[in-house]
Amino acid sequence: MTPMPQEQTLDLITVDQLLEKVQAMHQQGYRLVQISATRLPDRLELTYSFALDGRVAQFRLHLAEDSPRVPSISSIYWCAFLYENEMHDLFNLTVEGMAVDFKGTLYKTAVKFPFGSTKPPVVKAVTATATTASSAPAPVPPPPSATATTH
Repeated sequence: MTPMPQEQTLDLITVDQLLEKVQAMHQQGYRLVQISATRLPDRLELTYSFALDGRVAQFRLHLAEDSPRVPSISSIYWCAFLYENEMHDLFNLTVEGMAVDFKGTLYKTAVKFPFGSTKPPVVKAVTATATTASSAPAPVPPPPSATATTH
């Protein structure tokens, strides 16, 4: 079987261009492959990937860190609502006009918006409790020496 060559493109776009670019992909018959979010130190980076006949086209946009907002593409690709809710819940991204909005309940996480900042989350200290000698596990004997010889 001969591998199919794959053409890939990556275009940097602005938020204002997103809906127009996504609509053009839909009209050409591309399918939505994925939407990814990456938290960078000074911004949120989104990548929208589409595929058709061995071609992959991607649009990347950068959003300000202070209040990232993007319009929903779920009116064009209905299935995008899952990606969009995920980005909201994990990255604190405001997605305007989602077809289905879980209002922050798609994921239950210990830290609200775990990827919403490049600062590490605050973890509560765990206090250790003393164990008695009788509750401690028995020591495991060391394995036989790798250099041991038999006679």
